[in-house]
Amino acid sequence: MDIRAVVWDVDDTLFDYTSADREGMRAHLVAEGLLAGYGSAEEALARWREITDRQWARFAAGEVDFETQRRDRTRVFLGRELTDAEADEWFDRYLVHYESAWSLFPDVLPVLDALAASHRHAVLSNSSLHVQDRKLRVLGVHDRFEAILCAAELGVSKPEPGAFLAACDALALPPEQVAYVGDHPEIDGRGAAEAGLLSVWIDRADAHATLEPPVGPRRIASLAELPSLLRGHTRFGASTSFR
Repeated sequence: MDIRAVVWDVDDTLFDYTSADREGMRAHLVAEGLLAGYGSAEEALARWREITDRQWARFAAGEVDFETQRRDRTRVFLGRELTDAEADEWFDRYLVHYESAWSLFPDVLPVLDALAASHRHAVLSNSSLHVQDRKLRVLGVHDRFEAILCAAELGVSKPEPGAFLAACDALALPPEQVAYVGDHPEIDGRGAAEAGLLSVWIDRADAHATLEPPVGPRRIASLAELPSLLRGHTRFGASTSFR
């Protein structure tokens, strides 16, 4: 069957999350007078990301609510007790710097334009709608997508097949008519392939060059490659651009 829709990951696929996170935290620590206490901006960012991953996992598992995981990220990162109001205020100040660094990757708008007439589009993220809906609006692409689905509201997250199949259901299409584009080789790439979608792994600048490519996904280095890959996908599920 022909591919009729593309479902997109957001962070580090459409949105340059890594750069925004790095620049936002560096600017925030400078403004707060805290940078010297972490050795370097990269060391501080590594600690922030580790704490973020740990606290987000608690939220995704239903152990805490959205606001609590944010407050706990702040408390653990600073290593001190804070009231809810103090933690919220610190995180809000960080958000100002983080959001000022938001941007799409340069290849995003051209590929969305190129596929606008030929394919339907949706989003599937392991974040929450609270975060991603606003982000896509600020970035000016919210209206490009028929559906925006997030793990926090779905109750299932990638790489579980149910997450990808929920996106297909939202488009009323079978998996074999849907492509999924994401930046993580396992969570996005293998997960989408095992759910029966055409899986496309965007690996900009060979960020995962040392990894053995997972079985199933088509690997691309730029979204500029996506239109030709979709055109080369036959109704038998083959592609002219295996990697």
